[in-house]
Parts: sequence; structure tokens; C-alpha cells
Amino acid sequence: MLINQNIMNQVAKDVYQISLMPRNSINCYLLEDVLIDAGIRSSGKKILKKLEGFEVNTHAITHAHADHQGASKEICEKLGIPFICHEYDKRRAEQGVVAEEYPNPNNFIAKFQMSYWAGLGHKISRTIKEGEKIGGFAVIETPGHASGHISFFREKDGVLIVGDVINNMNLLTTRVGLQEPPKMFTANAEQNRESIKKLFNLDPRILCFGHGPVLYNSGELEKFIKKI
Repeated sequence: MLINQNIMNQVAKDVYQISLMPRNSINCYLLEDVLIDAGIRSSGKKILKKLEGFEVNTHAITHAHADHQGASKEICEKLGIPFICHEYDKRRAEQGVVAEEYPNPNNFIAKFQMSYWAGLGHKISRTIKEGEKIGGFAVIETPGHASGHISFFREKDGVLIVGDVINNMNLLTTRVGLQEPPKMFTANAEQNRESIKKLFNLDPRILCFGHGPVLYNSGELEKFIKKI
């Protein structure tokens, strides 16, 4: 298959980043033939365009928040592919109640996300858990930001799909740098810190974030861990 390098950013073998908002502020990824995450409700057209020429057989989400499942229903229906997530996020993914776990789901930002970013729910074909594999990637349970948050790790080259366990930008200023996810969107900040440490112990070399540019780790993660 001939790949137009302008379509997606290849970050490793069979791993492509799809930046959905300026400055990599919202991302999704293609891992082999699996689409990970789907941006916000209006992201569907852009994702489908980027995927032209690629084989996509499954769609998975790291967690059922509005900026990760927004276009999931559209993608799955247009491509005719199954939708998968962790069992703890299954109901939220299927019902579209994606702000339910926020510390304050009734604040104005949560209401904005539900009104303009969140997608309609879509039936989950099956759930996945730690110990399973998606292609060459191991499923890693990383709860905290969301109870059903999962990450994906390929040991042979250290590629890690982080999701929102760590952000690589400040979501207000878009300044690049490793950050804990905002507490206003995080179900359990202390549990999320334990998930950060769990990911650090995998010794990842290429980190792909839901928010922020890809990081080819050269000590940045180690410095971040020491500060939290």
C-alpha cells in the first residue's frame, strides 16, 4: 500500500497519529488496523478522510470522555467495524453519558462538552481488559482519569498510547510539557497518579498522548515522575 505521508504522522512502524485540533490538542491514533479514540462529535469527517487507503477493522477508545468518543458512532457505522472499550466505561460509551464521572458534571465546561463535543452512544461489541492484546499492543488498565481508562503498549519498540493518564500540553495555554490531567475532568486524581507510575515502569520510549505532541522520551518522563 502506498501511503501519502501528508495524510497522517507516522510515529513508529504501523502507528500513525491523527491530529484533530490545532497544536495536537486532541489526537487519535491508528495502531495497525485499530483506530484508537475518535475526537469530538465533529471529528468524524476528518478522521474518515485520514483513514482513506488504510485497513481499519476495529475501533477502541482509551476512555469514554467527549473528546475521545465524540465521533465513535459515526466511525463505526460508516466503516462497519466493532466498537470496544473497558467494561467500566461500557455503559457510558453506549449511552453517551460521558461527563458522568467528572467531579462536577454540572459545571459549565461539562455542560458545553455534552452539548457540543459528546457523541451519541454506540453499542460496544466486546470489552477488553489487562492481559489482552490489540494486534501487537498489550492492554494496560490505567484507571483514575476515568474508571475504565486503558492504555496500549508495544514492548518491542516501547510505543505507548497514553490516553489521558498524562497530557503533553497545558489544555488552557496549549504550552507543550508533561502535565497531570486537569482535576475537573478526572474521577480520581490519586488513582491516576498510580497509573502514571505504572506506565513509567513499562519504560516507554515513544509516548502518544490524547492531548499534546508525541514524545520521543529522552529523560522527560523521568523528570516528570520525580515532581509528582
